[in-house]
Amino acid sequence: MPEWFEVALRGLLFLGVLFIMTKILGKKQLSQLSFFEYVAGITIGSIGAEVVTGLDRNIFHGVVGIIVFTLVPFLVAVLSMKSKKFRTLVEGEGVPFIQNGKVLEDNLKKERYSTDELLELLRKKDVFRVADVEFAVLEATGDLSVMLKKEHQPLTPNMLGVTVAPVKEPQTVIMDGKVLDEPLASMNLNRGWLKGELDKIGVTIENVFLGQVDSSGQLTVDLFNDKLQVPPPQEKPMLLAAMKKCQADLELFALATEAEEAKAMYAKNSEKLKKTIEQVTPFLKS
Repeated sequence: MPEWFEVALRGLLFLGVLFIMTKILGKKQLSQLSFFEYVAGITIGSIGAEVVTGLDRNIFHGVVGIIVFTLVPFLVAVLSMKSKKFRTLVEGEGVPFIQNGKVLEDNLKKERYSTDELLELLRKKDVFRVADVEFAVLEATGDLSVMLKKEHQPLTPNMLGVTVAPVKEPQTVIMDGKVLDEPLASMNLNRGWLKGELDKIGVTIENVFLGQVDSSGQLTVDLFNDKLQVPPPQEKPMLLAAMKKCQADLELFALATEAEEAKAMYAKNSEKLKKTIEQVTPFLKS
């Protein structure tokens, strides 16, 4: 058997073995690595490369090595779930870097971070002033978690005492020019509705690269041809405009009529509709 062919076969074999072992370790091996997982990942890759290219090495020994270095982090993960002390020993714990707007220099030195590196981590969180930070902690994974001071936190509807309707995730109903019936049905919609919405903006299904429906039933599309401009959805602005016109008509009716009972009724309902418009305007403008 030619050596190049044997290398190819070994490569395919170890790709399969490494794939299975990585699936056993789980998604964490691909994102947030503990110390054991980091070391095991490097070692497993090295073993695979050595055995694949080293034709004088035993394949079985390489497989055994990979299995050993897979089982170790797997067992460590199981023990970490059962023991907080063991988990702290193996994975470490968060270290505060900023408290009450004050940098904790001793902790920076302990973790061997410079001031420039701290500022870089803060900028990645869209924070440019240390004084704006209430608390920042370096997680065991190396990420920096930041909590801004109350006065520097972005406003939320809850802070303003505004009740907002729950929003569900948008559903992708068109992908690569093909209709996806399952997500469309989950929104209680059908192909007839979808075709009607596309006709409104003068687009065919075949020209749509990606189409999504939000929780309010509004369709947005991205076309294959990026030079073509698609008009933005008009349902919400049209509804808002209709409500404002109705409220204005009620005010006119109240001014035009001479009957006191009718005048009071029109004025009362006009005020109610005005308050409703103020409440729904943020949703209909979004």
